[in-house]
Amino acid sequence: MNTTTKAPIVLIHGLWMTPKSWDTWAERFRAAGHDVIVPGWPGIDDREVADIRRNPEALKGIGLKQIADNYERIIRSLPQKPIIMGHSFGGVLTQMLADRGLGVAYVGVAPGQTAGVTTLPLSTLWTGTPILSNPFGINGAKPLSKRHFHFTFGNDLSRAESDRLWDEYAVNSYNRVFFEGVTSVLNEKGGVTHVDYGRTDRAPLLVITGEIDHVVPPAIGKALVKKYRASGSPAIVEYKEYAGRTHRLVSQDGWEEIADYALEWATSHAQTETAASGR
Repeated sequence: MNTTTKAPIVLIHGLWMTPKSWDTWAERFRAAGHDVIVPGWPGIDDREVADIRRNPEALKGIGLKQIADNYERIIRSLPQKPIIMGHSFGGVLTQMLADRGLGVAYVGVAPGQTAGVTTLPLSTLWTGTPILSNPFGINGAKPLSKRHFHFTFGNDLSRAESDRLWDEYAVNSYNRVFFEGVTSVLNEKGGVTHVDYGRTDRAPLLVITGEIDHVVPPAIGKALVKKYRASGSPAIVEYKEYAGRTHRLVSQDGWEEIADYALEWATSHAQTETAASGR
């Protein structure tokens, strides 16, 4: 990494969201002098929330590898390796990109588990029920109801407050992404979300969770970190948990504290370009 230039930052949104979900952190990181790139998943790209709801056809049938490959193309076009941060399923993608050696540091914000991490709390399973209950809909793009949004994203809010956020942020699902994530849990070697936990040259990874997150409870974050550390790899993997925080870590009141910690951690742990490319 060029030590005279701040590393660019790539932010990866999660399922049911668009790049808009990162507006808070993106502006804060830009104010700190970083170039920030927030690409949408294929099919979302730079479309508005209302447009995606009206016509979700472009989301149908797209899976995690296709999304990861798209991010890889974007990242390889940058003038230098970035810091990569991902939220929820974006945290799964962050780990997949880390396995490809594409960043100088990685932050998973309430990241979903990758292949072989079998911890699945009941609240996590419930978040996927609307999709998983219909296996014939694997290539669909199911809308997220306001009721389910309240459980998954707005569980610290009144229903009315949660509904207002649904209006502003929520889009349809990529059903295939959810199916692939769940089926990979018990298929460590062949799952779509397979990563090499023992990779020795992986840049540092930080896992952040929220205490009252229904989608990715702390148990999942801790299990992820344990899996990486149990591999015996010397690569840095650290864990940070925030009390009273939901799955909305990037926008819930007090998000600034988490964003600042993530940025400070990533910049202080970022590998140099020479070290990161020595594979």
